[in-house]
Amino acid sequence: MCPYFKVKYEFLPHMADAKFRAYGHSLEEVLVNAATALVSLMWEADQVRPVRKESIEVEASSLEQLTVKFLTEFLYLLEVKSFLLAKVESVKVEQIQKEGSRLYHLEAKVAGDDVSPQYEIYGLVKAVTYNEIKIEKIDGGWLLEAVVDM
Repeated sequence: MCPYFKVKYEFLPHMADAKFRAYGHSLEEVLVNAATALVSLMWEADQVRPVRKESIEVEASSLEQLTVKFLTEFLYLLEVKSFLLAKVESVKVEQIQKEGSRLYHLEAKVAGDDVSPQYEIYGLVKAVTYNEIKIEKIDGGWLLEAVVDM
C-alpha cells in the first residue's frame, strides 16, 4: 500500500495560487479528498452542518477535465446556491458512450448548509485551473494534483 494514503490531501508550494495533492484508494475517493482540500481553502467543512442535500452531475472526455468540472461545481454551489459543503456523501464515476464518443460520467451526492454568519468563510477560490492538473493511478491507488486561482 502506498504510504501517502495516511493523509487525504496536502498543500504544495505555488508561486501565486494554491496547489494541493489528494490521495485515494480509488478514483472516487481521490475526487472526494480533492473536494475536501478545495473547500478547506475557504471554510472548515467539518464545522458545517450536513442539513441540506445537493446533487452534482458532470461529463468529460478526460479525467483531467472531469476533475476540473467536478471541483468547479463546488464554486458554483457556493456562488449561485449559497451552499457550503460539509461532506461528499457519494461519488460514482463510469465510462459511457455518447454520440460516438467515450466519456467519463460522474454523479455525486453532497451535504452541507446555507451560507450564514455562523460559518466563517476565510478565503475564496476564483477558479479551478487546468494549469498543472494531474490525476493518475499509482501503486495502490490514485493521486490528484490541482492548482486553484485565489
